Amino acid sequence: MFVGVLELDLLLGDVFSIKQKRSVVRPVVAELKRKYAVSVAEAGHLDLHRRALIGVAVVAADAEHVSDVLDHCERLVSSHPEFQVLSARTRWLGPHDD
Repeated sequence: MFVGVLELDLLLGDVFSIKQKRSVVRPVVAELKRKYAVSVAEAGHLDLHRRALIGVAVVAADAEHVSDVLDHCERLVSSHPEFQVLSARTRWLGPHDD
């Protein structure tokens, strides 16, 4: 079993309130869930209106599949013009980890 986690630190464009932020972030979170069957949530910068931290998690029997899904997720978020990806960090847990 392999587990992959992707953390995307985002800067949002023309967003001036937490309410506007939610209206931009929630559809992308829902799209990631629907398109790639991943666990995903807004996981940080909850009190900042121009920043968001989205966490994505994938579990699979094949490490290559996990890597492919996380790459697709990162590309999908990067393709949205309302976001600037400040950083993308991937973490792994595999069968040889304790």
